[in-house]
Amino acid sequence: MWVKHENHTPTGAFKVRGGLVYAERRLAQRPGANGIVSATRGNHGQSLAFAGTAVGLHVTIVVPEGNSPGKNAAMRALGAELIVAGHDFQAARDRAQVLAAERGLEMVPPYHPDLVLGVATYAQDPFAGAGELDAVYVPVGMGTGICAVIGVRDLLGL
Repeated sequence: MWVKHENHTPTGAFKVRGGLVYAERRLAQRPGANGIVSATRGNHGQSLAFAGTAVGLHVTIVVPEGNSPGKNAAMRALGAELIVAGHDFQAARDRAQVLAAERGLEMVPPYHPDLVLGVATYAQDPFAGAGELDAVYVPVGMGTGICAVIGVRDLLGL
C-alpha cells in the first residue's frame, strides 16, 4: 500500500495544487481582471484563497448558511472575502454568480479545467513513484481528484 499525504499541503488538501495552477494561468491570460468568485463549502475555497493571496488576486468566496465555522475561518485566514448567503450550496452558487456580474469578477466552478490540471500534479505522484498499482482509491466530492487521476492514468497508458 502506498499513501499520498496531501494533508501536508498549506491548506491540508490536494485542491491547493489546482488553485495555484488556475490563479497563475488566469493572471497570465487576463492580467487586468478584477478578481474571482466561487461558491464552496471548504477545500475549493481554501485553495482559491491561498492561490489568490500568493499571486495578488482578490478572491471572494460564497458559502451557504450553516457552513463549517472552521472552514469559514480558514478561508478568511487565507485571504478570501467570505460571504454567507443562502440556505444551501445552490443558493450560495446563485449569489456568487450575481456577485460575478455586479463586480466584474470571474466565476470559478469547482471543476474548471485549470483546477483539474493542477490536481493532476498530485495524481501523477503515485503513478510515477509507487511502481505498478493494482488499484487507486480516490475521495470524490465535486470530482476534480478522480478526473485528474483518470486523466493521468490514461495519458501514461496505464
